[in-house]
Amino acid sequence: MAFIAVIGGTGHIGSFLVPRLLEAGHRVICVSRRQRTPYTDHSAWALVEHAIIDRSAEEAHGHFGLTIAALGADVVIDLTCYTPESAAQLVNALTRAGTWLVHCGTIWVHGPGVEVPTTEDEPRRPFGEYSRRKAAIERYLMEETRAGRIAATVLHPGHLVGPGWAPINPAGNFNVQVFEDLAAGRNVPLPNLGMETLHHVHVDDVAQAFALALSQPDASIGEAFHVVSPRAMTLRGYAERMAEWFGVPASITFLAYDDWRRGVTDRDAAITLDHLRHSSNCSMEKASLKLGYAPRYSSLAAVQESVAWLLERGRMKRKETVS
Repeated sequence: MAFIAVIGGTGHIGSFLVPRLLEAGHRVICVSRRQRTPYTDHSAWALVEHAIIDRSAEEAHGHFGLTIAALGADVVIDLTCYTPESAAQLVNALTRAGTWLVHCGTIWVHGPGVEVPTTEDEPRRPFGEYSRRKAAIERYLMEETRAGRIAATVLHPGHLVGPGWAPINPAGNFNVQVFEDLAAGRNVPLPNLGMETLHHVHVDDVAQAFALALSQPDASIGEAFHVVSPRAMTLRGYAERMAEWFGVPASITFLAYDDWRRGVTDRDAAITLDHLRHSSNCSMEKASLKLGYAPRYSSLAAVQESVAWLLERGRMKRKETVS
């Protein structure tokens, strides 16, 4: 079994991935600032080693890559890399160590879809700083792998969902008021005609994909994979299904985006616009065929588990149905 360093091991994905790796018999060191507890309370955490490293501070001094390489891990899983410069600092150090680098990307590297569901072979047309940077990182890692300077794998998750935080809602932002209004039978305005799409994925399914990639280096090194639920959801269908789950009829109206945004905060409007413009709908076929990826959760089931968690802990108001 391997010695694996997980950068960002107590975050959304890492919280589910680290216990999986321990259960598979790997030795795991969790790299973080140790400023938060994991999202999962799993007995395997007692076996995890910890390295307290402030990535931003280390990178500012040019030390981060060397610090990670000095851990001596066979595999580095990087869940917190957001710039090409950050990736290059790590690659330059790991090249000398002969380490396998597994990077967490995003389905947003694609930009707007053309023929959907979008496959990994589609040309990258990213927009927005975050998406462009992640696409540049993917391109750099694949080039370095082809040149023989690093062994890299890239996994592109969809919109992360899990117990512990609010999921992207049917209006395309994180405001739980949308779920509360649906549960109460109150009217929920959606932008445009509600036909844009969201592609969620449960974080435990993402953890499954990382573990599968690690178990099959011949199939995964030099490759990029989408990690999503079996199907994307339209905003309208998502709202209707959630209302049905709450046990009430859906009350939905549709407004042109510029009219819709007048009723929400600037932050919610900006997040929604990003999701509308992407309308992600990605294929998971490559990960299924090459890695055996088989998500346990549909988009809807993943969201419902997350919303149930919010309700159980009072993070969302209980249903008060309108008369």
